[in-house]
Amino acid sequence: MKVAFLVAPEGVEQVELTEPWQAVIDAGGTPSLLSTTGGRIQAFNHLDKADTFEVDKQVGRAAVEDYDGLVLPGGVANPDFLRMDEGAVSFVREFFQTGKPVAVICHGPWTLIEADVVRGRKITSWPSLQTDLRNAGANWVDEQVSVCTDGPNTLVSSRKPDDLKAFNQAFLREFQTVSA
Repeated sequence: MKVAFLVAPEGVEQVELTEPWQAVIDAGGTPSLLSTTGGRIQAFNHLDKADTFEVDKQVGRAAVEDYDGLVLPGGVANPDFLRMDEGAVSFVREFFQTGKPVAVICHGPWTLIEADVVRGRKITSWPSLQTDLRNAGANWVDEQVSVCTDGPNTLVSSRKPDDLKAFNQAFLREFQTVSA
C-alpha cells in the first residue's frame, strides 16, 4: 500500500501528518511526503512551529497512478496554501477522477473545495468549514469520522486531532481494500 501525503511547505498540523503516517507504516504500507516545493516542510503545533520533514517528491513530478490513496492533513495554513497551487489542486482532483480513495482531516477540505470534488458528498471537518463545504454542495455532518462512497471514489473525513484514532482506522481499511 503506497500512500501520498500532500502538504504545503509550511502550516501542516504536525500530529495530523505524523499519526496517520505512522499508521500507514504500522499497517505495512509506504507513505510518501509530497509538497509544492522540494526540501523540507515546516509543521506546526497549532500556531507554533514544530518539526521539519523532508519532502520525498514535488507534487508536480508525482503521478497519481503510483499511489493507492491520498491523505490530506489539516492545519489552518496548510490547505490554504495548497488550494492556491494549481498543481496540487489538479493532483487532488485526479484522485477523485480515477476513483482512488482520499482521506482528509480538519481544515484539509479547503483543498477539496478548490478542486470542486465535494458536491453531493457527505463530509465532516473542523466546524468552521461547514459553511464553505455546504456552499460547495457538500452534505456536512458533525461526526468523528465519515466514510462517503456516494461518488467516484471513497472519501474518508474527520474533524480534528482528537479523532485521529478513528480516522486512521477508517482510511486504512479503505486504502487496504484498494491496494489488495
